[in-house]
Amino acid sequence: MEKKNILTGIRPTGRLHLGHYFGAGKNWVELQDKYNTSIEIADVQALTDNFENPQKVKKSVRDLAIDILAIGVDPQKTTLFVQSMIPEIAELTVYYSNLVTIARLQRNPTVKTEIKQKKELFGEKGEGITYGFLGYPVSQAADITAFNGELIPVGEDQLPLIEQCREIVRKFNSIYGVVLKEPNAYLSENKRIKGLDGNDKMGKSLGNAIYLCDDEATIKEKIMGAITDKNKIKKDDPANPDVCMVYYYHKLIKNENIENVCNECKKGQRGCVNCKKELIEKMNEFLAPIQEKIHYYEEHPEIVDQILKDGSIKAKKTAEATLKTVKSAIGINYFE
Repeated sequence: MEKKNILTGIRPTGRLHLGHYFGAGKNWVELQDKYNTSIEIADVQALTDNFENPQKVKKSVRDLAIDILAIGVDPQKTTLFVQSMIPEIAELTVYYSNLVTIARLQRNPTVKTEIKQKKELFGEKGEGITYGFLGYPVSQAADITAFNGELIPVGEDQLPLIEQCREIVRKFNSIYGVVLKEPNAYLSENKRIKGLDGNDKMGKSLGNAIYLCDDEATIKEKIMGAITDKNKIKKDDPANPDVCMVYYYHKLIKNENIENVCNECKKGQRGCVNCKKELIEKMNEFLAPIQEKIHYYEEHPEIVDQILKDGSIKAKKTAEATLKTVKSAIGINYFE
């Protein structure tokens, strides 16, 4: 049976954190043996809200690739490539932009949420929204269809973007004939990872994330500031572990002592400081093998660059074939 195609796109605007790892990252590793997997470092889309700081995006491309390789993504099994090195994506974006209205893009829940989070960039009422930012779901549809993406690992907050892509595919196929495949979302077991502050989403802009590359001192500082049960006043007071972010992270990294952590917390036999110290120790143990690989690739950037170059060459061949088919369906394949 022919393997299905899985495509993930991630913007290079910073390093990977635990939300990325437990959200989509584990899927990248687990699925690369079962499917034809590709991971796109979406630097063009990153510029939609970092257009005034391109050096940040440029640096993040390699940093992000290092983190992706460090968690176990194998370049022999997964095609790792850079979006800007595939110009066919940009051309597909232009064709698809005719198939979606401005009103539909403005209704996209993911886009609306991101606009609210970027008030400093777009203004309180979003009056500074750029054409590129509003239209990035169209570019994402081009990403997915260029590589015949069938399953797209995403978090719950990204589901509206996948639906937007499906709408574009249906519209294209209804006009030009059945050419493109409708993708389906592939949700991870951990659909959304909470931040240290209890926020339902972990993110750089929220300042509530633990990054895979964080050193021991940084991890200690972050965990010591994590939110616990606000009703626990004294060390020996019973507490509710289910509202405690420290317990949440004990579970997330599968601390083998989790049963004791839970029971002692409920009985008032565990102080929050000691519980945090245990989590710090376990977190460092959990991240140690990943960080060992991060340090290796940081010391050998030429290996990372070659992987990205080879992956982009391979991805471009696939995108070229898709674009040729699309242009033929539209009827603009002149002189062929």
